[in-house]
Amino acid sequence: MPNEWDHAHTDYTRPAQRPAPASLAESEDDWRRYLEHDTQNGWLIQHSAMTEALASGRPMYLLHTTKNMAAIRASGELHVSTGCLVGALYCSPLVRHRKGWRPHNLGTYLMETKPDSTPMIFEVTPDAPIPTKGVDYLYLGAIHLRTYLRYRSFLTPIENDRLERVLTVGLRSAAGFLDTALGNAVGRTTAASEFVDQLAAAVPAVPFLGYLYFEVLSEYLMLHSATPETKSYGQVGELNNWLYKRLAFAAVDGMHELFDLARFQPRHQQLVQLIDGVEPALALGVAEYVRRRLSHLFARTALHPSQDAATVTFRGTELGALREVAPGLIGQMIFREIRYMPRYQQLYHCFEKAKALEAWDYWNREGIPTPFNGILPKGEIGIHPVYPRATIRAWTAAQDGRGFLHPAQEVTAAFTPHLAAWWAPPRHRGQKSTVGSRITADREAPHPLSSHWSSIKGISA
Repeated sequence: MPNEWDHAHTDYTRPAQRPAPASLAESEDDWRRYLEHDTQNGWLIQHSAMTEALASGRPMYLLHTTKNMAAIRASGELHVSTGCLVGALYCSPLVRHRKGWRPHNLGTYLMETKPDSTPMIFEVTPDAPIPTKGVDYLYLGAIHLRTYLRYRSFLTPIENDRLERVLTVGLRSAAGFLDTALGNAVGRTTAASEFVDQLAAAVPAVPFLGYLYFEVLSEYLMLHSATPETKSYGQVGELNNWLYKRLAFAAVDGMHELFDLARFQPRHQQLVQLIDGVEPALALGVAEYVRRRLSHLFARTALHPSQDAATVTFRGTELGALREVAPGLIGQMIFREIRYMPRYQQLYHCFEKAKALEAWDYWNREGIPTPFNGILPKGEIGIHPVYPRATIRAWTAAQDGRGFLHPAQEVTAAFTPHLAAWWAPPRHRGQKSTVGSRITADREAPHPLSSHWSSIKGISA
């Protein structure tokens, strides 16, 4: 169990050490060197303001937005959410400044797109420097699978049978593309345009591919962008989160109302148009990047490290065997499919609390009071609710005309090991992406530290 959680975390200050399937054409070390040294903004992977603040051991200042301020005051409790941080209060960094607290660009996005929410400032004083180990939800599949197998008795026989049927049908439908991705991961080459079209067609059958697709594009944009906006964020130690937000909203109709990456499936032509709308200079190389990077990450996150990627096939392989061969993929599929069950609102805490308890135990042992999203240190950071060796204070916040935050009133509420209520998103299998969408309105986004901020309607991922 501890090894699974270690496998799901990335420490960007150390060489890559995660075990991997055999026969991959590129290693995690190869990709780490490329991303850090051969991209415009790769230096921020190790040296972002957030990671340096973690390693300093000094108090961390974090922004959280909530619509439930009255309930927090009435109960005196703070509950945490699941998602990419497993079980933490979702926040973004704040930088203390003589003019107030300056939000990270992700925090600015959250406040602009949640105008009816109350901003809160949290001060987390750790007992020691915090390891720069971030949890990567793309690697949580084996944990999702183990949790399901442990608690599957909570489902009725009919629910379990239906779940297995849906997984079997999805795997059979997407088997051709899954084998193509593994082939590319071990060195065979598919035409980039063909690869992207096959990927888009496979997303409805295996929704996890939509998440993988989106995260690869987010990485591509944040690390390669060279716009004045991105450079100005880089000067203050931040990756540019606005890039992938604009991409998501342009790619899928209604994404601003329901941020569901199972619907993210642009085909090649649309992908090139979308990237051209975000940053034209990056459009030409995007499809080839997706082919190489997604193939590698799919093999790494789907297969058990003991496997040989060159010999694995999804064609004709039974679900029982795939649980052993590709536990990461099967777990991710189960995690996403089970949420659509009519009874999952009642079962949610059974499955998600089990994973949160394990994560909290791991973070306590590793000395992590503020876990962050470790796909990249892009500013998604949380507060661990039951870390015993840190002090936490909280205030409501007011924002001035220059965008700085100021503490307004201290909040006397305690963190508790409870998960906030959750609701299941409606199913949108086969939902079509927005055709020919472009993102031209934001080309002239203002300087991130100016007194006026660009506006995009939407909600956080």
